[in-house]
Amino acid sequence: MEHVAYLALGTNLGDRERNINEAYRRIELAVGRIVRRSQPYRSAPWGFTSQNEFVNTAVCCHTTLSPHQLLAATQRIEREMGRTEKSKCGEYHDRIIDIDILLYDDMTVEEPDLHIPHPLMKERPFVMIPLEEIYKDEQTNDK
Repeated sequence: MEHVAYLALGTNLGDRERNINEAYRRIELAVGRIVRRSQPYRSAPWGFTSQNEFVNTAVCCHTTLSPHQLLAATQRIEREMGRTEKSKCGEYHDRIIDIDILLYDDMTVEEPDLHIPHPLMKERPFVMIPLEEIYKDEQTNDK
């Protein structure tokens, strides 16, 4: 069965445009077909201080992965692209790539390692602006 997942991507290290494009490529290979993607959105770091501005985007993809398989796939992409540490206890860092699951169908997941919808997305303009650009209620509009 095919599911609709919305992901947020962010990068503030190295060649940010290349990082985003490489993440798109890897998502297509490991997660599923990207059916919509937002324009890049530049933003200041959120939750920490850095000289490096972020580039953020959002994608909508069709996937056969379960929510936990999707989490594993996105974390693997982050590691393969060189991300060495995830944020812990609200301590954020510069990153080559960050991929967050925002939405998955109309599902709610509340588990220690996975929260869908993403619990902080509405507090983050750098997530909501790209998401609003591409969001479409697949359950009602595409049928």
